[in-house]
Amino acid sequence: MPAVDIPGSKSITARALFLAAAADGVTTLVRPLRSDDTEGFSEGLTRLGYRVGRTPDTWQIDGRPQGPARAEADVFCRDGATTARFLPTLAAAGHGTYRFDASPQMRRRPLGPLTRALRDLGVDLRHGEAEGHHPLTVHAAGVEGGEVSLDAGQSSQYLTALLLLGPLTRTGLRIRVTDLVSAPYVEITLAMMRAFGVDVVRDGTVYDVPPGGYRATTYAVEPDASTASYFFAAAAVTPGREITVPGLGADALQGDLRFVEVLRRMGAEVTVAKDRTTVRGTGELRGLTVNMRDISDTMPTLAAIAPFASGPVRIEDVANARVKECDRLEACADNLRRLGVDVLTGPDRIEIRPGKPAPGVEIKSFGDHRIVMSFAVTALRTPGLTYDDPGCVRKTFPGFHDAFATLPTAG
Repeated sequence: MPAVDIPGSKSITARALFLAAAADGVTTLVRPLRSDDTEGFSEGLTRLGYRVGRTPDTWQIDGRPQGPARAEADVFCRDGATTARFLPTLAAAGHGTYRFDASPQMRRRPLGPLTRALRDLGVDLRHGEAEGHHPLTVHAAGVEGGEVSLDAGQSSQYLTALLLLGPLTRTGLRIRVTDLVSAPYVEITLAMMRAFGVDVVRDGTVYDVPPGGYRATTYAVEPDASTASYFFAAAAVTPGREITVPGLGADALQGDLRFVEVLRRMGAEVTVAKDRTTVRGTGELRGLTVNMRDISDTMPTLAAIAPFASGPVRIEDVANARVKECDRLEACADNLRRLGVDVLTGPDRIEIRPGKPAPGVEIKSFGDHRIVMSFAVTALRTPGLTYDDPGCVRKTFPGFHDAFATLPTAG
């Protein structure tokens, strides 16, 4: 049974870095993701004065419950949304002046609902240019706590940032959520907070986060389920090809593993064991209509294999895919049309008709790692596809192209 070694989860690594920095004691992270995003997060912690020690397979972080060691710092968040949203929130719990900026791509991505909530909690936070976007400055004096309302309909990261902040406030936080997208990512946050000694009480859309801080721990990072989706899809589009991902099974934290259920509905053979998941291509790939609101990071993966289905593939309720590294709905539609495939898009949906993608087309990456990795699956059955920016995969998986080139062949 050919096993594929998938790097650690980006979302789990980012949360673990925040929790480790905030915890009392030294935390060891086992098999964290090493990519541009997580290197940027780690570098940001270092600039704030946290001590981060790294070996190839483990990172050690000296926690500082009282906040950053430096009274003043400039942090560049690169392209990383978790870095750009979580680090200013972490800094707010300390004392000092902290300036944050990000790449042009990340500057375009919103964080207004989060910064409004932080201001509602008394944080002195100022945007340097466009309101609700980077760059920004935090004049931190700790956070008292209290009650705050949040709209997380654009990104669940806004809610995760406030949840992570809660135990660092003096009196705790009560967060009332008016809208929420990508809910499984919040479940990851709550489970990880438990691992660091904090239990959040949830009553419907209200989250009560106690004060008292975090306890350091040793934390193993599971493989990235979004990244695994390309390998599972590669099996599904190739009759007889079987791919197993160890470390991602029934006990996995990440909701994006639900992508294999979409492949099962389309006709792939799927086995989810306790600690591993296997997908095997059967030669059948049916069309379907699927709501991907909770697993929208895997929307491009499904869009990229949709032309090979026997009927139309309609993906619904993915409006938030428009505010990722790029507008992923339009990026997928644009590339599929370049391949000669018939596509319709709406504000929150995309419908793809069956068709044989044209060979020899250059895929436009829009600077988005997930667009390149998704269309690498299309390329398995479409000769001569190239990419205008193949290197943008370094954001989450620098070794992606090598790993994909050595996929196990059909059995």
